[in-house]
Amino acid sequence: MLIQLAVSGMRSKLKDYIVLLAGLVMSIAIFYMFQTMAWNTGFIKENAVINSIRLVYGVGSFLLALVTFFYILYANGFLLSLRQREFGLYMMLGARKEKIGRLMLIETIVVGVCSLVIGTVLGVLLSVVVGHLMSNILEIELSGYYPLYWPAVLFTCLFFGVLFLISAVWNRLRLARRQVLQLLNGNMQADRPARGGAARVLMTIAGCISLGIGYFCLVFMEQLRELGLLTATVMTPLGTYLLFMALLPALLDRLKKNEKRMLRGMKSFTFGQLSFRIHGLTKMLATVAMLIALGAGAIAGGLAFMNNALVAAESSSVYDTQVHNPNQEQLRLLNSITFTERLEYHYKVDHEMLYFVQEELESQRPLIKEEYNSKSWNRLIRIQGPPPAGSSWNGDYSPDPQWNQFLLDMTPNDQPYGEYRVVNKQQFEELASKEQRIVLGKTADFLSYKAKWRELDRLEQEKLDAAQSNWTVYSKFSIYENYLGIASGTVFMGFFLGIAFLTMMASCLMFKILTGAAKDIQRYQMLRKIGVRRERLAGSIRHELLLVFLFPGLAGLSHVLVGMNLFSFILVEPYYRIWVPVAIFTMIYSVYYLITVNLYQRIVLPGKE
Repeated sequence: MLIQLAVSGMRSKLKDYIVLLAGLVMSIAIFYMFQTMAWNTGFIKENAVINSIRLVYGVGSFLLALVTFFYILYANGFLLSLRQREFGLYMMLGARKEKIGRLMLIETIVVGVCSLVIGTVLGVLLSVVVGHLMSNILEIELSGYYPLYWPAVLFTCLFFGVLFLISAVWNRLRLARRQVLQLLNGNMQADRPARGGAARVLMTIAGCISLGIGYFCLVFMEQLRELGLLTATVMTPLGTYLLFMALLPALLDRLKKNEKRMLRGMKSFTFGQLSFRIHGLTKMLATVAMLIALGAGAIAGGLAFMNNALVAAESSSVYDTQVHNPNQEQLRLLNSITFTERLEYHYKVDHEMLYFVQEELESQRPLIKEEYNSKSWNRLIRIQGPPPAGSSWNGDYSPDPQWNQFLLDMTPNDQPYGEYRVVNKQQFEELASKEQRIVLGKTADFLSYKAKWRELDRLEQEKLDAAQSNWTVYSKFSIYENYLGIASGTVFMGFFLGIAFLTMMASCLMFKILTGAAKDIQRYQMLRKIGVRRERLAGSIRHELLLVFLFPGLAGLSHVLVGMNLFSFILVEPYYRIWVPVAIFTMIYSVYYLITVNLYQRIVLPGKE
């Protein structure tokens, strides 16, 4: 009997359950995908270039689990509010609260099992796609990576099973505290308009100060560092909550007093609806604004980190390759590359001192960065001053900083000290040490020769291993690969975590709006009876809900645009392709707005005549 009632109840609210399932399935799929990266120790060990991804996806799993926990509680609370009258009628007919609790438990289990099955299957498919993309981006074989990873499946099922159990217990406790009349008349409680006065003024001032301090810390994050991060994390959400609670009711009151605007069409009713509704929405709208900032910011941060891999490599060295004593195979590779500039220098090593030829340095003046910091990696100049006629470690001599940096950068991988001396051609030939050479090359496009840079590094490492050296190759390409390994995990985590945040938070806003829809049925029926056309009422609903969605959307985008300064001290271009997360947010938010409008109209408006 209980199973039949559960199936009947879920069928009557099928559209609402589908919306709930969509958010849960997305969350479960992304959570499972994160676990395949975080739990597969064999995969991490066999692919050292992405060793740090495990921590990245572990952090992403924690954030997603935290948001999902509150999402499930809130979404199930919404479904309880939709069916509380139905449960009240069951109790009037003699059903005990224990039976109703079991009925809710059955529905929660059904929703949980369906979402787990669909979400896990989707998670496996996402893992296949992400693994393929990561393999292509990193240009490596992801040995040991399994999209269907059973420890990740078990952990995902266990975690979400516990969440669904907690949600069922929580709803049962809420039901136990309510009387039959409260369940029957739960949708007839009056809304209370927000009050003004001194409290609103104080909240506005405090909110402006808090948000101003938070934005100040974000803008000057490069100077404030850890202090700015901690302060912005506290003050920005605080200011957002205070301003939403204080200014939104005041803004609606201001609009209602504009008689020219209010006396046109259905706007008087629309703003009247909003003025009563907004008091219960301010905290939810502020929460949605912050989570929009987190979701869109996660996507923007991932893209910026991906771009930073190339920037970090370019800032590490002006020249794309640096080969010491190239063998025949290395020379063949170097000759197959189209260099815009290729330089060759000779040197000797004597008692850990590198000796360079002054005439060669004068005839082949190299390029260097105009300033030695990552913010100016693309501004290059050619050294104009004379080569230093002295030693880098002579206390009585201060070498030219441009030449000094260039000559230190040419130190071989297996040379423990960066000490050099510049001598003329005759002095160089008089040295008894073996003559060696170094080849430097710069191309027009570093990324178009990735396969050849990787092969050059492999050959250079073989030479070091043959010499029984414990040193590893340190090159521009090795720096690029290391940064790319971190960035690839970050960009995928940011993208999918951002999608999950935006999806679940838009769902929560939709649930919050639809929770109060049952209270508005009589108001729209009365307007319909006095002759207001259905199209006018539908237009009023679209206008009202557009404002409700617009407030947190604009605030969230503002937080994103200012908050990307958070990465200014570790990323060269924190606003790299910022339009991508903005476009993704706009698309998801618009879809949920249209779904909310459609569901709300189906609840409150009578059918078409």
